Amino acid sequence: MESDTRINDSGLMTDSFILRRLNAAEQLRAGRKLRRFPQLLVGLIGYGASVMMLVTSGLGAASWSVLTEGVSGALGISFGTATNLIAVIVLVAWIPMRELPGVGTLLNVVLVGIAADATASIIPQPDSVGAQAIYLVIGMIGLAFFDAVYLGAQFSAGPRDGLMTGLVRLTRQPVAVVRTGIEVTVATTGWILGGTVGSGTVLIAVTMGPLVGYFLPKVTVELSDGKG
Repeated sequence: MESDTRINDSGLMTDSFILRRLNAAEQLRAGRKLRRFPQLLVGLIGYGASVMMLVTSGLGAASWSVLTEGVSGALGISFGTATNLIAVIVLVAWIPMRELPGVGTLLNVVLVGIAADATASIIPQPDSVGAQAIYLVIGMIGLAFFDAVYLGAQFSAGPRDGLMTGLVRLTRQPVAVVRTGIEVTVATTGWILGGTVGSGTVLIAVTMGPLVGYFLPKVTVELSDGKG
């Protein structure tokens, strides 16, 4: 998102794209569904695959995974339980921000984990530092790109991305700034709680915001009817 972002209750807007703020019914009524539904699915599946590429690299997990690991250890609960707990807490935080869940919110919860597990079953373990670095770079760029792809389908965000879009709308700051702030805060909190931070984690935390901000205007589907 560019620095000239215009933001109001209708959504996040720049000269190059509009990311609408729509409820679930409005998302389904909006046009270009033959483009938007496949884009949503590709984005979520690619996002899950990218998450697993980062985990498999062994050079550091994404910020939210660090937080999940930290919460899991601090509370003595499983990683999966910690993931669900964090998702619930973040969704509660949507309420004062007036974020609207939708089809993308539900499918995010269902598809990302399935795609990550499927990816883990087919990709080989990296056998050198060079291979690990390749996995890290592919995972990092893929994570940002597919995150933007599914958000750009305009079917609402998953729990964690909804936190980003809500804060962008409320603070009127660019995606790059808000996303970087979230990534660094989440990774730091996870580290304090005992999560593992690697060199890759730091790189992901400082690059995700600019990368998502770069890709999002390029892949957002323009909606031109009355509701977007």
